[in-house]
Amino acid sequence: MPPALLDTQNLLRRNLVFGHLSDVELRSVEREMAAMSVPGGQLLFARGEPPDALYVLKSGSLGAFRVPEAGGAPQLVSLVDSGQTIGAFGMLTRQERAFDLRALRDSELLRLPREGFDALIREHPQAILGAAQLALERLLEENQNPPTILPHTFAVLPFDHHVPVRELAEQLRHALQPYGDCLLIDAATGKGHDSGWFAEREHEVRFVLYVDEGADPLWRELCRRQADALLLVVNAGRREEAWPDRAALDEHAAWERPRYLLLQHPGADILPGAARRWHGAFTRPVRQHHVRSGQQERDLARLARLLTRHSTGLVFSGGGARGFAAIGVVRALREAGIEIDAVGGTSIGAIIGAGVAMEWDDARLYQTYKRAFVDGRPLSDRTFPLVALSRGRRTVNLLREVNGEHDIEDLPLSYFCVVSNLTSGRAEIRHAGRLWFWLRASSAIPGILPPVLHRGQVYVDGAVINNLPTDVMRDTGVANIIACDISADDAVSARIEECFLPSAWQVLMQSSSHVRPGLLPILLRAGMVNTEAASVRRRELADRLLTPALSEVGLLDWKAYDHAIEAGYRHTRRALEDGTWQAAGSRTMGA
Repeated sequence: MPPALLDTQNLLRRNLVFGHLSDVELRSVEREMAAMSVPGGQLLFARGEPPDALYVLKSGSLGAFRVPEAGGAPQLVSLVDSGQTIGAFGMLTRQERAFDLRALRDSELLRLPREGFDALIREHPQAILGAAQLALERLLEENQNPPTILPHTFAVLPFDHHVPVRELAEQLRHALQPYGDCLLIDAATGKGHDSGWFAEREHEVRFVLYVDEGADPLWRELCRRQADALLLVVNAGRREEAWPDRAALDEHAAWERPRYLLLQHPGADILPGAARRWHGAFTRPVRQHHVRSGQQERDLARLARLLTRHSTGLVFSGGGARGFAAIGVVRALREAGIEIDAVGGTSIGAIIGAGVAMEWDDARLYQTYKRAFVDGRPLSDRTFPLVALSRGRRTVNLLREVNGEHDIEDLPLSYFCVVSNLTSGRAEIRHAGRLWFWLRASSAIPGILPPVLHRGQVYVDGAVINNLPTDVMRDTGVANIIACDISADDAVSARIEECFLPSAWQVLMQSSSHVRPGLLPILLRAGMVNTEAASVRRRELADRLLTPALSEVGLLDWKAYDHAIEAGYRHTRRALEDGTWQAAGSRTMGA
């Protein structure tokens, strides 16, 4: 639980600049300081302004932003939390402000003007040491990675007063409790209180839910300003409209607070197309989260893990028939009670991951993909190899049969797949669009399946550029990443010297010692070899890495279906039982 708010003297006593002063001296400094309030989103000072004061943050949160010289969105470079001092560097050097400083939430500060600061240095020269240390820390922070804001306060904002948010907010409060005490504040509870009262409540608990029920515009505005993240609630079944206070949501674009679109579904199933339609109600990106009647507790538990940085994501690599190992991996993780909150993958990993994101149970995963790949023979529609060895029609029909006409946005779990755009030469991440279509693109192995041609672009297998997209999963905000890399070493070798092929008759007459690689291994190896160096780095981004031994399984050996599943299952069980998660990053599950 966060510590209780300190009074001004205790706040200054813990400060580097003022901490060495006696109680009498602290009271003298306190008389020179003026209290001030800064609403969330408002600038405290801008880059280029003269350093006319030193500030101490009593409550709230501030962000320092750098404006790129070439233009573009401001970049968050550091965070200021309660008790910290702002402006020491400028006061010592008298240089202009180097950053924009903006209140991320409603904030209370103490302001010591230039005259008071100069008097402090004259009467207490040792104070300059603390100020110099603060200035040095700020300079060092500039060279660090951008800071991560860990959400502490959430605004629950309905589309209008017809959306019942009270029950949802109460259930979400219950879901947040395992990660820290959570307080719900509505308009009646917060009425008539100043920012200091809200700061006190926020310091008493780990999380605060500010709940607006759509009746008071002023309360709604306060909820929005106080929040580290916005939870925007709609009835998924109603006709989409522009969000009522969309302009206010976009007003302070310098700080992109996380925005979650909570779609309340009246039944146990997700209404098709609702997420795509409601995304159009916003001018800036939002991330959808489905809340289904009858499964509300489960869906909100997943949301709570995401908001508190306790979520778990699965990433599956490409690798042909070896990808069936993912089915065994999922079964083992489920048996161990590990909740899966997000899934992403490339090629066959994207295909298996889609079934996981649709919450298929183990039996359905097994039966569906066996019917599609073992019985369905997706590459059996061979053709004259003008573009590829197969026509791709059979693969399309199987993918449509398995996945229906679902949009990616309609999957219960957060999901993405990776495709390679040969037109631009870059990987593209698909979080939206028709599921079967982008799975077809993500698995278009060059030379084996024809590329997908769409709006002037040429798409092929995502493994050509990014075969283990842990970097993509990390960017979604998932805290714990389990990656399954089944791309074993497929070095193509030969036991013959030649630079042109002999006649077909001569090939048939050659002895078995004249071994040359076949067409399919060459195509598969050529399509994946460039990603190997990058995959080493992406393996390191995983918190837990699984590498089932599958080198004996051919990349198109669909008949090895059961063997690959069992290998993935046994490997994961062993890793769970003895802790031998291989070559993963330093973070721990649930941290």
